[in-house]
Amino acid sequence: MRISVMIVIMLSLFACQNEKKSNNKSYENLEKLKIAVFSGDGAGAVSVIETIEALKIDKGIEAMALSASEIQEGTLSKFDALIFPGGSGSKQLLSLGEKGQEIVTAFVEKEGKGVIGICAGAYLLSSTVGYPNLKLASSIHIDRAHYNRGRGLVEFELTAAGFKVFPELENKRLFAQYYDGPVLVKNDSAEFQFEELGKYVTDIHPDDFAPEGITPGKTFILQQKKGKGKVFLIAGHTESTPGMRWMVPRMARWVCGSELVSYNQKWIRPQINNKAIIFDKALKKEEKKQFWLLFSENPQEQVQAIKTLYSYRSRPAVRWNIGLLRSVNPETRQFAAKMLKQTEYSYAIQDLEIALKIEKDSLTKTILKETIAFLK
Repeated sequence: MRISVMIVIMLSLFACQNEKKSNNKSYENLEKLKIAVFSGDGAGAVSVIETIEALKIDKGIEAMALSASEIQEGTLSKFDALIFPGGSGSKQLLSLGEKGQEIVTAFVEKEGKGVIGICAGAYLLSSTVGYPNLKLASSIHIDRAHYNRGRGLVEFELTAAGFKVFPELENKRLFAQYYDGPVLVKNDSAEFQFEELGKYVTDIHPDDFAPEGITPGKTFILQQKKGKGKVFLIAGHTESTPGMRWMVPRMARWVCGSELVSYNQKWIRPQINNKAIIFDKALKKEEKKQFWLLFSENPQEQVQAIKTLYSYRSRPAVRWNIGLLRSVNPETRQFAAKMLKQTEYSYAIQDLEIALKIEKDSLTKTILKETIAFLK
């Protein structure tokens, strides 16, 4: 598919130090941003991969993983922003160590750089009393007794301030993958308050593990200044949500005070989801049942299992499609490739290219080529 010309959105935004306006520059005219994704202990391997892949949507961004030891030796200063991905916030903090924490804090407050927290990263960057964190955002997370409240696809809504960052999402219902993300609120005693960009809509309490009414209306996305730099938090996983992955590079540009560029419409597809899906015990059991059907020798059963898992918006099922590219059944290979395209799983490009190289079936070859072209 031919990539459309990238156009800069005419928006005013606050830079890390100064206010800037976009100048209708194309990617070729913009200086590339260098974004690091923390990959130390506590950072989920899949979350690191999917965050980097989402950043690649923006051709004006260079993204790479950055370990705790690399931060320790001063490599962080070469980047414009740092992302703490999903995983465990407390383990990421422990991996940084006290010296690493000082380096990250100075990176934001003194060097005027940006930092983003996704799910676990949002726990890490907040200022919750009694929870180990970096205190770069004034937010605190509540209901810690039920932090593992569930997973699935949840609905959220943007505030007026949120639409300034993501104007493409106006008048749309919005959903994102969610996995035990923080429920954020303001700390009334904080000297500087965050700006709320988005709120939870879905009430997340599968199997009555967590109390009802905790999440609706609470902060889902926020941003604020910290010293000379900027902080951006999100409780969900847009990096692993087809149609919403482009939000991650947009966040990166926002915290860097860079021009907000528009992205190819093929990535901006909030309309592909229309309801929240929370994995309670019954749905988890059904997910496992469908997983075992992927091993069926009947290609029709395999294809139906893929379809069913997608209808559940099963996050791990997206990655299972990679192995199905190597099925002995051409029907299964074809549908797996189609589903990798539908779910925007660009990390599978190398697997797709190898599959194409050895493929004998003409129809399967055509589908593989279409998927590769779309994802590149």
